[in-house]
Amino acid sequence: MSVALTKSPPPISTRQDKLRVMVVDDSVVIRGMISRWIGAEPDMEVSASLRTGLDAVNQIERVKPDVAVLDIEMPELDGISALPQLLAKKRDLVIIMASTLTRRNAEISFKALSLGAADYIPKPESTREATAAETFHHDLIQKIRHLGARARRRASHLASPALAPTSERVREVSVHPVAAPVAQLPPARRPFSMLAPRVLLIGSSTGGPQALMALVADIGPVIDRFPVLITQHMPPTFTTILAEHLARASRRPAHEAVDGEVVKPGRIYLAPGGRHMRVVRHGAESVIALDDGPPVNFCKPAVDPLFNSAIDVWQGGIMSVILTGMGSDGMRGGKDIVAAGGSVIAQDEATSVVWGMPGAAANAGICAAVLPLNQIAPKLVRLFSGDRS
Repeated sequence: MSVALTKSPPPISTRQDKLRVMVVDDSVVIRGMISRWIGAEPDMEVSASLRTGLDAVNQIERVKPDVAVLDIEMPELDGISALPQLLAKKRDLVIIMASTLTRRNAEISFKALSLGAADYIPKPESTREATAAETFHHDLIQKIRHLGARARRRASHLASPALAPTSERVREVSVHPVAAPVAQLPPARRPFSMLAPRVLLIGSSTGGPQALMALVADIGPVIDRFPVLITQHMPPTFTTILAEHLARASRRPAHEAVDGEVVKPGRIYLAPGGRHMRVVRHGAESVIALDDGPPVNFCKPAVDPLFNSAIDVWQGGIMSVILTGMGSDGMRGGKDIVAAGGSVIAQDEATSVVWGMPGAAANAGICAAVLPLNQIAPKLVRLFSGDRS
């Protein structure tokens, strides 16, 4: 899996402010490799390097980590068993599950997300494969940095006095223009397209599996009448499992897209891990075209190839949704969709695990709405039923 390269938060200069990372893996090679990577970063440090989940549970209160990189298969106490015990001792701990790419581990990783893990990352089958190790290195450091920083911000916000509502802060600015900072207005929202949507496109990354399952569970009337195409940043095997979860959550057919298949209403098509999913016109039909080309936005699959290709097929009849995720993938494709007459909805910051992708779209001024996750499905149902506001 490859995650979009994003601008990281400013490096933290003082040692006490560094993100403290606990590495838990029964492989001394993996522990050493991850520890070296973390130690080379200016804004993070290794708080402990441990062999088993039992060691992690016993030592967490002493080492006080912000983030734990937790292997799945370990002696004495495996990762999935250690996970709830770690969170019981430190509720704000960010846990990133790490596992090799097997179906069993993919299923366990999905279970871990439901138990409170923040994210997952596939380990390379061999650390001697330079490209695989480099991707693992990049993705792991980005996840630690962004998820750890977000947890810190939330903890700081909860510890500080409650902020006044936005309207009150704006009023304070107007009354005391010298003492208070000028309120920054959110980017303007565009009107929804007056063209009837004919397809729903969704892009997501970090935090996406949970968001997607919640969303598809409530858009049955849309799926029944229109095709739904999804690109989630995710490796092979994981997308196979995700498609099965989406089918159960939506109670509609969902599967990894197959090259050359015709796109039909009533189905959810998921980009398979490791391949871009595009759509092409073949006579009167819309057809899936899988692409084994290079990563786009450091991702494969990427959202932009899907968004851009759909314009040639559906022109302005596109409704697109950008959910939680690191980076800015989907923003450029979203711009093109809006220019062609379609619409973009982004998930809001409060309900996003990482407000990278939806934040990039919102800040670019291309969104017709920026909504909490639980408001996106009702809005889509109304829009696909004829509402244009």
